[in-house]
Amino acid sequence: MSSNPNPECVDEIAIIAHATSTSTSTEDEPHLNPNNGAGADHRDKEGERERDRLSRELSIQLDNVVHAAARHPSASRTPLVSRTPREGYGFRPTSKTASGIATPLGVAAAAEISQDEERRGRQEQGSASPIPDQYGLGWPAKSTLSRLNETVEEKEEREAKLAAAVRTLLECIGEDPDREGLQRTPARYAQALMWMTRGYEERLSDVINDAIFAEDHDEMVIVRDIDVFSLCEHHLVPFTGKISIGYIPNKLVLGLSKLARIAETFSRRLQVQERLTRQIAIAVQEAIKPQGVAVVMEATHLCMTMRGVQKPGSTTVTSTMLGAFRTRQKTREEFLTLIRSQSRI
Repeated sequence: MSSNPNPECVDEIAIIAHATSTSTSTEDEPHLNPNNGAGADHRDKEGERERDRLSRELSIQLDNVVHAAARHPSASRTPLVSRTPREGYGFRPTSKTASGIATPLGVAAAAEISQDEERRGRQEQGSASPIPDQYGLGWPAKSTLSRLNETVEEKEEREAKLAAAVRTLLECIGEDPDREGLQRTPARYAQALMWMTRGYEERLSDVINDAIFAEDHDEMVIVRDIDVFSLCEHHLVPFTGKISIGYIPNKLVLGLSKLARIAETFSRRLQVQERLTRQIAIAVQEAIKPQGVAVVMEATHLCMTMRGVQKPGSTTVTSTMLGAFRTRQKTREEFLTLIRSQSRI
């Protein structure tokens, strides 16, 4: 079987054919050298041998192009690029700007990041992401999408249903929900609980927005002592603490406030501290693909201080280390030293 070569192949064939014809036709012209002795004859023979060699090489190249076009008619239409930079950085949506590039990367920077990803053994675009949803929510719960997309009427209906449940709760603990101090408590608590869990209504793509910038900075960036408040999913009582987030950029930096906003988004959900720490680290990793991410959280849990073992003053420390912070001990130690040092501000 044979196929007609596409326009790109035709151009290449024409270039080789032109080179062949030029190399032969120029040698067919009469020599202007008036000397017709043995030296001239020797030069003629050398020139003829050179013409034959060049003609054979060009003929082989021409045959290769024709055969390749016949075997793979669409091959020459495919750009000879190993892979393109991953658009959108996971949960971050593709930019709608005229350039079509999600981040302000130059060609060289994009290629370098692409090579780094290949060296780390990452798969092509479309591979499984550590954030397992396509809506930019990051670990959505069963009813997260319904809450995210609900109308005003549906939201009011949800709050009324929640208020009725709180009224039932008050009755079950032996209270009178109709007494003056508790009459509006169900509605208040319903609104408060919706606010304390508003992280279910926030897309990480909206939280980060376009605060990703191309910078030639490869030293550690740390935002420490971020106050967070969350609800323990086991007892629905608060736990509070501080989070320190650090990363080493890889051509991209994230707006400093976005680190705090990512922590806020995940903390405003029903949580356990271990998962919260890891979710923040993976979200930063997925957003800007740094060389490494480190997150350390220290918190006090009311489920340990006001009930159960009742140990006021006890704290829980969790950490997640990714990339360079996990593989390089000195890098990890530098981060831990910096977040523990006394502030001079």
